[in-house]
Amino acid sequence: MDFLTSFKVTASGLAAQRLRMNLIAENVANANTTRTPEGGPYRRRDALFVARPFEELMDEQMAAGATGVVVDRVVKDTNPPRMQYDPSHPDANPEGYVQMPNIDPVMEMVNMMSASRTYEANATVLNANKAMALKALELGR
Repeated sequence: MDFLTSFKVTASGLAAQRLRMNLIAENVANANTTRTPEGGPYRRRDALFVARPFEELMDEQMAAGATGVVVDRVVKDTNPPRMQYDPSHPDANPEGYVQMPNIDPVMEMVNMMSASRTYEANATVLNANKAMALKALELGR
C-alpha cells in the first residue's frame, strides 16, 4: 500500500467518524423535541457503515487504491417513542401523556466517546503516515 492510498483510507475513517459525531450531537440536541416536520417526536439517527469482504478490499487496493470506510446510509430509530406524563405540555394527548424521543443521553455520550477515540486513532495513523513520508523524502537528499 502506498502513502496516498493510506491517506485515502485514513481520511475516509476521519470523515465517517465526523459524520457519526455530528449525528450524535444532533440526537442529544433534539432529546426533548416533540414536534418535527414529519410529524411526531424526533427520531434518533445513526450512521451505518458498509461491511465489505476482505477479498474485495484487497482486489480494490491492488487495482485503483482502497477507499476505506463507506457510510452506507443514515437510519432513523424505529423504536416507539417514550411516553411521559405532562398534561400541561401542548403536545399532550387527552390522557396527559406526551410522546418523547427515545434517546438515552448516557448511551449517546458513550457513543460520542467511542467515535471520538476512533477519530483520534485515525488522526494518529495519519500523522504516522505523514512522518514516514517525510522520512522517505529525507532519504532522497
